[in-house]
Amino acid sequence: MVLNLLLITTVIKSTFGVVTTGLWLIPLMLAAITFYRYDSIDPESRPIDQSRLYMEYDFIIIGGGSAGAVLANRLSEISSWNILLLEAGPDENEISDVPSLSAYLQLSRLDWQYKTEPTKKACLGMVNNRCNWPRGKVLGGSSVLNYMLYVRGNRYDYDHWESLGNPGWGYDDILKYFKKSEDNRNPYLANNPYHGKGGLLTVQESPWHSPLVAAFVEAGNELGYENRDINGEQQTGFMIAQGTIRRGSRCSTAKAFLRPIRLRKNLHVSLNSQVNKIHIDPETMRASKVEFVKNGRVYRIRAKKDIILSAGAINSPQILMLSGIGPKDHLEDIGIPVLKDLPVGDNLQDHVGMGGMSFLVDKPVAIIQDRFNPTSITLQYVLRERGPMTTLGGVEGLAFVHTIYSNRSIDWPDIQFHMAPASINSDNGARVRKVLGLKDSLYDEVYRPIANKDTWTIMPLLLRPRSRGWVRLRTSNPDHYPLINANYFSDQFDVKTLVEGAKIAIRVSEAKVFKQFGSRLHQTPLPNCKHFEFLSDEYLECQIRTISMTIYHPCGTAKMGPAWDQDAVVDPRLRVYGVRGLRVIDASIMPTISSGNTNAPTIMIAEKGADLIKEDWLTNPEYKNADAYQS
Repeated sequence: MVLNLLLITTVIKSTFGVVTTGLWLIPLMLAAITFYRYDSIDPESRPIDQSRLYMEYDFIIIGGGSAGAVLANRLSEISSWNILLLEAGPDENEISDVPSLSAYLQLSRLDWQYKTEPTKKACLGMVNNRCNWPRGKVLGGSSVLNYMLYVRGNRYDYDHWESLGNPGWGYDDILKYFKKSEDNRNPYLANNPYHGKGGLLTVQESPWHSPLVAAFVEAGNELGYENRDINGEQQTGFMIAQGTIRRGSRCSTAKAFLRPIRLRKNLHVSLNSQVNKIHIDPETMRASKVEFVKNGRVYRIRAKKDIILSAGAINSPQILMLSGIGPKDHLEDIGIPVLKDLPVGDNLQDHVGMGGMSFLVDKPVAIIQDRFNPTSITLQYVLRERGPMTTLGGVEGLAFVHTIYSNRSIDWPDIQFHMAPASINSDNGARVRKVLGLKDSLYDEVYRPIANKDTWTIMPLLLRPRSRGWVRLRTSNPDHYPLINANYFSDQFDVKTLVEGAKIAIRVSEAKVFKQFGSRLHQTPLPNCKHFEFLSDEYLECQIRTISMTIYHPCGTAKMGPAWDQDAVVDPRLRVYGVRGLRVIDASIMPTISSGNTNAPTIMIAEKGADLIKEDWLTNPEYKNADAYQS
């Protein structure tokens, strides 16, 4: 979600491959000063990019992102196991440390830069009707590009997974894995039974807040919603956002889980290593080797125990299909020999929201580009780890609410709000428009007239979509990006629910507490929605289909389920059906999307997955002989 503070309009060409005019001083200062004191900010040095690789490892992990970094840490705890972690991208850089600069990492070399296929149902305000889908191509994966929001989801999400035939995945079973990772530094959550302290992943609030976020939480109270810890006992309510930051800087999974163990002798990390396929013996159906390219050289390295796909909900199904595991008809059409017919790439889900609601305010309390002194803000961040640059990509407030379609008798809300003290107009079109891919005609007519005006926004998003999309190969060439059909709003119920969420968001904006700021909705209609009465259900639906904003949470494309589930790709122990020695451990395995931002659940999946692997290979007699391993 693009709601960052937009304090900078220039980035370093060597880092991002783009240069724009504007406040050129800031990135130079950030790069120089942050790099100069990098060791004092983050005592653990960078992971070592291993140049001399073994021909064989016990485990090979494909993808060093939100899940892969966790797995590499936990599996390498067993000193007798040798682990190879493969990452297609480079290491994260100093700029990625700065929370407010999230949008500047998108469309950079750290981003796969995926786009969805055009449809007539969504993303109609984007160029060629295609939504940008940023995915991290960097050590730490999308935890380096994301907005750092720490949201676990709802108890009923995981109880539902268990009810689908996945024992051990209920809330009471997985809560310990959330707590295991977490080092929560919010004082008001000290000794809270739902939170962890001392884990590797730092969670805390941003040290800087605008007055608008306090008003947002109070507005929730006016509507009958409590101010609560949405990662605690109950989810419904309003709160100031928690995020994966540490001392004002981003805490990616690479920083949290890999840097502290960089000198472990049994862990090799190989960067800029793009996987082409997994070699599977067609007679034994055992995954044996990983083929990848690094610096122009092709490597084929053997795994004695397991190959683990943690490449994410787009790349994991892509690699499976390139390896001959996937829908039979599709692989035959592409010209790939079919080794195992499985519904790989199906069940794609994402959180989609309605973007573009801008609330104008008369007091200088919002974040706009022109007001801030760049030198002052930069020094405030670098020297004191404070100020607007510490905000979580610009998001300050979170809320979970019930629409008329939700069962209020249980605490399982169906809409989430992201609140930010800025909007699409806040940077005069310098970055947000590009990251979203908005059409110039839409931006120029609706948002340019209020460019750099004080505004804030609420983005309602759909928590449990009924629509399902898919990922497919474009060709058999691993360098060709896959086809991604998000299939947003193919189920009309999704649109109806989001329309109701938008109505609640407007009610929040109209609360008494916002009157002190002169807050009011910017009422210039979208060009393609003018024929509808402004704010009618029909107009809101048109806006939803026009500015359809992904929250960057693709999941579900290698669904976990029992053997009798024809839609399942992996079993509850995350082993690929019919293929020995191969697992998928990342957001791909989610049967249904969690109710909230998916980074924390992905880390939880990796924590649990690591324990499953340890249980199997350390305690299960069947695993003592790798050839006896059956999935």
